[in-house]
Amino acid sequence: MKNYEAEIALAKEKFEAVLRAQLARNEKITENKEDLDYSKLDKIIIGVCGGDGIGPVITSSAQRVLEYMLKEEVAAGKVEFKVIDGLTIENRVAHMQAIPDDVMEELKACHVILKGPTTTPKKGDPWPNIESANVAMRKALDLFANVRPVRVPEEGIDWTFFRENTEGSYAVGSQGVAVTDELSVDFCVTTTEGTERIAKAAYEYARKNKKGKVSIITKANIIKATDGKFLDLCQKVGANYPEIETDDWFIDITTAKLIDPKRRTSFKVFVLPNLYGDIITDEAAEFQGGVGTAGSANIGHRYAMFEAIHGSAPRMIAEGRGKYADPCSMLRAAVMLLSHIGYQDRADALEKALDICMFTEKKLTITGRDTGCTCEEFSDYVMSTIESL
Repeated sequence: MKNYEAEIALAKEKFEAVLRAQLARNEKITENKEDLDYSKLDKIIIGVCGGDGIGPVITSSAQRVLEYMLKEEVAAGKVEFKVIDGLTIENRVAHMQAIPDDVMEELKACHVILKGPTTTPKKGDPWPNIESANVAMRKALDLFANVRPVRVPEEGIDWTFFRENTEGSYAVGSQGVAVTDELSVDFCVTTTEGTERIAKAAYEYARKNKKGKVSIITKANIIKATDGKFLDLCQKVGANYPEIETDDWFIDITTAKLIDPKRRTSFKVFVLPNLYGDIITDEAAEFQGGVGTAGSANIGHRYAMFEAIHGSAPRMIAEGRGKYADPCSMLRAAVMLLSHIGYQDRADALEKALDICMFTEKKLTITGRDTGCTCEEFSDYVMSTIESL
């Protein structure tokens, strides 16, 4: 057998650095657990980051709708919109940072963030291997809960996914080790605090919204240390909510049961690790009309960020179709933003208008091409619908 002592020693050094960083992160996340009370703020600052690709198109459209709905608060100085540039792939690569330092400081000066899609380089792309801006923002602002609702009333689907956002397979996704040319190893992270807080968020939501059931999704029969810990801790949190039924499923069979008409309506609230949540919420969004229709909330104790769940679609820009991008994902995210900062009546109005425009009336159709309406035209349609409610 070949002597791999040098390769193993180097891998140990890299693994030790990952462990020390995660232990330090774990200490930090246990320090401050107090949620920001938006009702006590003199002014709520909403940061708007367009991202790249179709991001600036759909984000500016959602900003326009939000400004329309909050015009009285903006005029009174209770709400301020702050546009933050610098999350384009070109600028991030120029600084060789997932989020350049100056951009991060601007983000931290806001209370909530409306963020457009950003490009994450993959193998074969012309861009260097920098970390996802989403992952970097979630870690830097400790946005531990990724909340993704999917609703199709006529099919009895009313799902809310609580995806753990800062750990799992994504926590150190860019820090894996190529031990040799033949062997690479990545890392998966699960902490007690990280798991307990996402579980509590899911159960608190279920209790508040009278959902009655939380399903814990893992692969704990195979991934025993990290997924096993996640399942065990979630079950212990669930024991504090006796009025809520708890069950648990493996991720593979869950993906099958979501397409089973007899079983899928029994699911209500899901809580699951990062990677599984990313995959299954894309599947779930297809029932609602695709990822272009689904919004996402990223919630922490101090900060919150709202976004589409899809990517930046650079091909649409390259083909000159950017103005036909579908804004519904960002508008759904705007619904969640309004609710989060305390304007539930506006959130309900926007959600109702979107249901009318997307499913009931459908006077305008988004196709992504000149065969349908533009992003701006659809946003105007939504605002006129709100006006008529």
